[in-house]
Amino acid sequence: MSDKRMSRWYFGGLASCGAACCTHPLDLIKVHLQTQQKGKMGMVSMAMQVVKNDGALALYNGLSASLCRQMSYSLTRFAIYETVRDMLSSSNQGPMPFYQKVLLGAFGGFTGGFIGTPADMVNVRSEKHLVNTHSSLGVRKLFSGATMASSRGALVTVGQLACYDQAKQLVLSSGFMGDNILTHFLSSFIAGGCATFLCQPLDVMKTRLMNSKGEYSGVIHCLRVTAKEGPMAFYKGLVPAGIRLIPHTVLTFIFLEQLKNNFGIVIIS
Repeated sequence: MSDKRMSRWYFGGLASCGAACCTHPLDLIKVHLQTQQKGKMGMVSMAMQVVKNDGALALYNGLSASLCRQMSYSLTRFAIYETVRDMLSSSNQGPMPFYQKVLLGAFGGFTGGFIGTPADMVNVRSEKHLVNTHSSLGVRKLFSGATMASSRGALVTVGQLACYDQAKQLVLSSGFMGDNILTHFLSSFIAGGCATFLCQPLDVMKTRLMNSKGEYSGVIHCLRVTAKEGPMAFYKGLVPAGIRLIPHTVLTFIFLEQLKNNFGIVIIS
């Protein structure tokens, strides 16, 4: 008999927290780049400006809010996706079709995005020094941009979880690689690229809405204002977004696979 391990529902949140600790400076720089109204400062220049003005530790501004976000947003989407996927896969005696993974990822990501909106708001504004205390934000303001955050969550979860599962399935079915850390790295790298491509336009708009001081009346207005800056405005900060999201995705799935392999639920088959 051979035993197989299944991920526990909270492993996704833990793995995402570990990845966030490593990639938080890149996430902070990405937020600064997306919200700059004038000038075209690059990633390195922005990082140097942050360090020069506020010190090296400023690159970790808002880390606690970022971890809180992972334990709400990422824990929810991973818990929904992996729990339902494992149930359906065991009943069907095989992997889910890709379209089902996409639908499940979109549902899990949308739900996680909504639940994680308050923590996401605090995270972004802490990085930009827009609030001194989390309590200064009212309940309504904490859910500002919830529609955008939920939509973005759906797209990034499709790119990360659904594409990771599919890429891993294709790599393993090729017979050239086994279920090891190299396969996890390759599959998660592909997933990170897909997620970056899918969610960048919404990511830019979501960040602008969350940093809004009243200049946007809603999502459509934000869309129109951003469009006036040209099509590339939707991909402002694309390189740092990819540099941040791809390593974050890779680290998340490597941590997740290690948690599953060492502490997962044992399934006897």
